[in-house]
Amino acid sequence: MTYHPKSDFMRVMMERGFIADCTDYQALDEALCEGVVPAYIGFDATAKSLHVGSLIQIMMLRWLQKTGHKPITLMGGGTTKVGDPSFRADERPLLDEAAINDNISGIKQVFAKYIDYSDADNGALMLNNAEWLDGLNYLEFLRDIGRHFSVNRMLSFESVKSRIDREQSLSFLEFNYMILQAYDFLELNRRYGCLLQMGGSDQWGNIVNGIDLTRRVIDNQIFGLTSPLLTTSEGKKMGKSADGAVWLNADMRSPYEFWQFWRNTTDADVGRFLKLYTELPVEECDRLGALAGQEINDAKVILANEVTTLCHGAEAAAAAEATAREVFEKGGVGDDLPTLELSAADLGDGISIVQLIVKSGLAKSGKDAKRLIKENGAKLDDENLTDAGLMVDAAKLAQPIKLSAGKKRHALVKLAD
Repeated sequence: MTYHPKSDFMRVMMERGFIADCTDYQALDEALCEGVVPAYIGFDATAKSLHVGSLIQIMMLRWLQKTGHKPITLMGGGTTKVGDPSFRADERPLLDEAAINDNISGIKQVFAKYIDYSDADNGALMLNNAEWLDGLNYLEFLRDIGRHFSVNRMLSFESVKSRIDREQSLSFLEFNYMILQAYDFLELNRRYGCLLQMGGSDQWGNIVNGIDLTRRVIDNQIFGLTSPLLTTSEGKKMGKSADGAVWLNADMRSPYEFWQFWRNTTDADVGRFLKLYTELPVEECDRLGALAGQEINDAKVILANEVTTLCHGAEAAAAAEATAREVFEKGGVGDDLPTLELSAADLGDGISIVQLIVKSGLAKSGKDAKRLIKENGAKLDDENLTDAGLMVDAAKLAQPIKLSAGKKRHALVKLAD
């Protein structure tokens, strides 16, 4: 891509590696130079928090606002009732309205940390597509909107085609998702003057549908911009770790565990992640990413601190770093470690060390915990744990004990007060 942008937003997107594709680089760049551009990203409410996989989109909205434009965070209160089939092997479980609204209230907590929702000219809007989708008349919608969609074309989109090629069922409900998302863009343009939809590159087909529909129905020019679907240099999907999704809400993934996820970044990913997930200058990101040996570990601490500060605040980042130093460098027990508290009833006459490893989140099952012990990957208070039959009673928990899985994952176990 040799286009040289004039607008601050497009320059930042290109320099920092946010762009996979754009429907019209030059026309979008010109619109961004002419005035405040409202732009949206949609987030379906399938869980009570977003995870690290959504962070690239949140950072795009943050940069949009920092360069003078207006972010719109669109909650999928309506579309979540259908479920996005894009690149899924099966149908999403359907949620009722109460569960969707509960999830939306959890997700909103994240956005407030990254984006300003004040009434400034470029103050962000938090919208819910249930506002226009819930009241749709089916026959009117088919006649006014459905007639603009070619089933042949919809079947050619990779997200649908891959599902059909694998002979996996695609329900009519899910097939309608792309029509509803296209309609979102039309309504946002009509109601709020929204000119741009952004999303991951798996959303390209849905975005193009919305642009085409808006041109056909109200003859307005709007734009699409996608970000790369991010994997680590090891080919792992961004947002997942050994013990599950890396959630952005503190009540679902502690700030210490969040910090630790970034501290454990592979050397080859440090420079790229600094550009995407922090606001450090590009030159500094390149310099830090090029370090080697012990110095690259220092760069990872900077990455972890910067990302955690944005998501959880500077105090949480500092506490996580202090805990990590205490645990890893001094062999101590940090105040901020994930903690399992057991009541006297939980403990009974004693609880097996295998159960404690599972309950503290260091293994997914008893089988995993036993394998960890057998392969010398488990420690109790920094000493190798070799006895899978060990029982822990109240006397052993007179002081908190520290469990470790490998070198990087630790938890405290203590009796509740």
